[in-house]
Amino acid sequence: MKSTTGALSMPRESRPSLGALAKRLAWPVLVRGIALLALFAWALATPGFFSKTSLLALLTTVAFIGCVAVGMTFITLTGNIMSFSLGVTLSAATMVFVAALPSGVLPAIALTLLFGGAVSGLQGWIVGYFRANPIIVSMAAMALITGAATWLSEGRGLYLEGGASDWLKGSVGPVPGPLAALLALTAAGQFVLSFTRLGRQIYLIGSNPRAARAAGIEPWPTIVFAYVTAGVFTAIAAVLIAARYGSGDMQHGIGYDYHAISAIVLGGTAIQGGRGSVVHTLVGALLLASVQGLLLLHGFSTAMQHLLTGLLVLFAILLQYRGGTR
Repeated sequence: MKSTTGALSMPRESRPSLGALAKRLAWPVLVRGIALLALFAWALATPGFFSKTSLLALLTTVAFIGCVAVGMTFITLTGNIMSFSLGVTLSAATMVFVAALPSGVLPAIALTLLFGGAVSGLQGWIVGYFRANPIIVSMAAMALITGAATWLSEGRGLYLEGGASDWLKGSVGPVPGPLAALLALTAAGQFVLSFTRLGRQIYLIGSNPRAARAAGIEPWPTIVFAYVTAGVFTAIAAVLIAARYGSGDMQHGIGYDYHAISAIVLGGTAIQGGRGSVVHTLVGALLLASVQGLLLLHGFSTAMQHLLTGLLVLFAILLQYRGGTR
């Protein structure tokens, strides 16, 4: 009987050598290292960057963006790229929190988390069960949430009365409350990804959904879990933002979905899924906020900040492809 080994194995000439593979992976690492050193040197040379006020503003920005980005990382890791609806979910969730606050802080928080998880989880079910395009689903959800929230609120924001939620603006020891929340969410998310069966399924589905099905894993429940997680983490950010600004408004979440995916890409999580972590996203959020803070301190206009940040994210995506994360 004729052996099939040759047919199943990769031709010798098409196999990448160990040296070539190492060279391919080392180049992006070297570029990232040089970029980090350049960013640190720029920060040292910028007057006021390491002042207490500047660092507090930086960490607050990291905390709000990071909560959304860490949640969206679960979606990205499953191979569903991103969600364009998390920004408006955050906005609507701030209004849910403020509207429910007369019933008590804890019930308001619970209702807000339920809202975020349900709205995002429904999208995950449509994407996972019906294998719908995640971008189209999130865009449709963005329009529906915006329309419904604007109609119900008549286009007006809601404002907090009394100080029942003031403790949400406090600190946990020396750590600002929003930053403490982000660190807790990152630790919980990384635990799920690294030490649970569900985490292993997320990586497998993102890297090879056919292999997951062959192993007896139905992808859609895991995808729903990823979307629910993203919605709950976004709702936590919404509670913190509503408490900080004393209001619920559809303007609060503008740009958060874009900033979240930027943090994910800058952190090195593969946009195609299956590779990365929420710790990487935390680093990416810190890098993104640092760059934005430096540009602001150097007097760059908002338009120029968007342009340069966009170029940075594009470069990070190209670096992923160069590093073989396709």
